[in-house]
Amino acid sequence: MAWKIGSGIGKWSHVLQLPAMHKKGVTCLAGRMVSDRVSIFASTSSDGMVVIWEMVVEPTAGGCCKVSCLHSLSVGLKPMVSLSLAVLPEQEGCLILAMGGLDHKVHIYCGDQSGKFIKACELKGHSDWIRSLDFSLPVMTSSEKHSLFLVSSSQDKTIRIWKMTSDVQQRKDNIGMASYIEGPLFVAGNTSYQLSLESLLVGHEDWVYSVEWQPPTLLLGGEAHQPMSILSASMDKMMMIWRPEKNTGLWINSVTVGELSHSALGFYGGHWEPDGKSILAHGYGGFFHMWRDVGLDSENWQPQIVPSGHFAPVSDLTWSRSGEYLLTVSHDQTARIFAPWRSHVNPGDVICWREIARPQIHGHDINCVAFVQGTGNHRFVCGADEKVCRVFEATLSFLRTLQEATLLKPDNEDFDDVQVLGANMSALGLSQKPIYTHGKESPSSASNDGPDSMETIPDAVPTVFTEPPVEDQLAWNTLWPESHKLYGHGNELFSICCDHAGKLVASSCKAQSAPVAEIWLWEVGTWKAVGRLQSHNLTVTQMEFSSDNAFLLSVSRDRHLSVFSIKKTEEGAQHHLVTKHEAHKRIIWACSWNPFGYEFATGSRDKTVKIWCVQDASSVKLLATLPQFRESVTALAWTGRDRARNAGIIAVGMDNGLIELWSVSGGRAASDSSSDLSPFSVACMLRFDPLLCHVSTVHRLRWQKPDSADEKAAIELSSCGSDHCVRVFAVRDT
Repeated sequence: MAWKIGSGIGKWSHVLQLPAMHKKGVTCLAGRMVSDRVSIFASTSSDGMVVIWEMVVEPTAGGCCKVSCLHSLSVGLKPMVSLSLAVLPEQEGCLILAMGGLDHKVHIYCGDQSGKFIKACELKGHSDWIRSLDFSLPVMTSSEKHSLFLVSSSQDKTIRIWKMTSDVQQRKDNIGMASYIEGPLFVAGNTSYQLSLESLLVGHEDWVYSVEWQPPTLLLGGEAHQPMSILSASMDKMMMIWRPEKNTGLWINSVTVGELSHSALGFYGGHWEPDGKSILAHGYGGFFHMWRDVGLDSENWQPQIVPSGHFAPVSDLTWSRSGEYLLTVSHDQTARIFAPWRSHVNPGDVICWREIARPQIHGHDINCVAFVQGTGNHRFVCGADEKVCRVFEATLSFLRTLQEATLLKPDNEDFDDVQVLGANMSALGLSQKPIYTHGKESPSSASNDGPDSMETIPDAVPTVFTEPPVEDQLAWNTLWPESHKLYGHGNELFSICCDHAGKLVASSCKAQSAPVAEIWLWEVGTWKAVGRLQSHNLTVTQMEFSSDNAFLLSVSRDRHLSVFSIKKTEEGAQHHLVTKHEAHKRIIWACSWNPFGYEFATGSRDKTVKIWCVQDASSVKLLATLPQFRESVTALAWTGRDRARNAGIIAVGMDNGLIELWSVSGGRAASDSSSDLSPFSVACMLRFDPLLCHVSTVHRLRWQKPDSADEKAAIELSSCGSDHCVRVFAVRDT
């Protein structure tokens, strides 16, 4: 696809779809401007083809863009994975294309603006796949004409710098310590060129995935100057800047930065900022690392704050009990906390949402999460693709970081009796052990028996952050300790919820039979199983307690909804099935209670949302059915806005990623007598702009806990989906 950026506003827009010339995935693109309006670029694919394209931009403001295929090259059974394109020195009409791939060679092709490229030579030396190539701008030295440099990196852990010069005879008469190994000759236009090995750079300990020349700087008169600096990024979790030593001309590693987390898998690429003052790395999972040179007299590269987020479908999310931050879980096997970070200098400045902690890094995909409500320390329960629920408690370092982020006065209960400063990850990555404030780890972490003793994992350093943490710190120093494991389910956990008093937790797992589809009730504090609720025959997809905790609503793949009466007792909990009803024609994915009463909504794959109410604590009645949606309904969230009118808003999320808001009012409010009824009405309030929505299934919607002092104040709606995104919307009455 071709995209353009609007001048002055920084907004990208889609221009056109290129014709499909490749039969398999495109692995690399490389291009070069050959005039003010024309650029030539090449694409390579695992289908063994390299395609040459021409892009022409109309000179008028907002002019259209035209892309045409000029030529295609077949490279055989071993495809190319890296490309670089440049203009030959002193040959403005001639282009040079370097290709590297699975045959361990760098192939050089020469051509012109017509797109016809002919193979000129090949460069041997690497002993594994070529991963990256980059041409410099022509460089002028004191004794030579313009020379062109090509840098290549490989899975053989080395970097090679190749030099191409047209002054062959003079180069042979000037052989020094930093000279080259003579390479092949080729002719382009009316000039002959020689390619030679300028330097072999050895320093990385794993595959070198990326190399890039520092962007050119503009001198007086508009002439571009090529700095002699190369940035490399490797799977050894390091980036290096290479420069020639001033006295000898030998290329040396002058700067090394890296990522220290044991859980990272290294860097897939590195990139310069145009001014050369910052460098950016990206790695497995899409995470970013950025360093900036903040030194005055000498270089001092320091890590910088960058955006972060999940890199797999986000399966569930929940607001903290007071609504000051958001906890999300994902199939990337992490739980993350996002909060609005306010400036200490100017609290009224624009608020940026940042990831402030990563309380869980797991060995299984995490499917569901629920905050434990009520008083005491911040706790959450989560379920993953395992048969165990895990309970986590906030650390003292997190609570103080949260205070720094939100600028809110701490709740004294938050800090009472919190003796855990942080947490360490076990060697197998399945449990997190506490680090206590008195400086000792949990007794269980002192011994290393069996396979764990083979791993050497550094201790975490719990820190109170006064600015948003960077990736290194998030991945290792912001873990929460695991306090309990809840055993009982026979399959992988699927859904979990907590009552509003923080006394009971309900959980369900994937099921194909009635015995496995039981809902388990757990008592908060003792974490004992106090109930097993039987009703459904297949997986219970979602559960929710009513606002007064009197009922537990569950929906399932078996197309039924169930309402249970729940009563907390000193011995545990009393429960019985109030009603079971076949509510939809297809799987029911979502449910949500009215915060003001016993009305609730259900959403299904049959593209409908139905609103029900509990009658006489013995049955349910259908109040309304919303007009059929275009896609399956996968998420629902109901919030109250006016208790007197029993009015509220239902957020509806769909399989195509779109979100709608529906207003509901009437029926019977919780405080009304059974004889005081009013007509129940529903209406569509708002359909979100698709550009603001997800691009695939919405997995969860959650309203922030409304301000009890002002029910009409703006509230926030959070959503997550299979597009790896978490979104927060501000909803205001108009």
